[in-house]
Amino acid sequence: MTTTAEPTGEARSGRCDACDGRVRGDEIEAPETPRERVNRRWNEIMQETRVAQTGVQILFGFLLSVAFTPLFRSLGTFDHVVYVITVVLGASATASLIAPVSIHRFLSGQRMKDEMVEIAHRLMMCGMVLLALTIGCTLLLILHVVVSGVLAEILAGVVMLWFALSWYVLPLRLRRRSARK
Repeated sequence: MTTTAEPTGEARSGRCDACDGRVRGDEIEAPETPRERVNRRWNEIMQETRVAQTGVQILFGFLLSVAFTPLFRSLGTFDHVVYVITVVLGASATASLIAPVSIHRFLSGQRMKDEMVEIAHRLMMCGMVLLALTIGCTLLLILHVVVSGVLAEILAGVVMLWFALSWYVLPLRLRRRSARK
């Protein structure tokens, strides 16, 4: 059943907490039960995980192969240290981003979906930070081989700044703006 309502602050943000319904334009959709909400949140996390897992697995596979290339042996200490840090970050990102799948397998049917959603959310946030760091270190490693000097570090730093702005600052700013409405 759909009713019309004046768009209040909650309505403009896409939620109507007073009626526990979702808002579309000027209309309030039927209320979402707690079970429907947790199922929707779980499905959203699984979709997001699929996207992130693919990226981290491809990147991690690339990183593992680098050590077996002829050029790798001729790299200096700095590059070897960056490589080791990058591989450890990549492995950690992989673990964090795949963990929700394992948690789901172990806890499916245990009536713990609320807890699973919260833990999966935290693992995804951690995994995304680790993935951004992995990408930054990979970029630094590649640029350090291709571009000599400080330029590699500046370019990697600029890209990491872009990651911070687009992945974290922008969403947090939008969230804060929505909360004020």
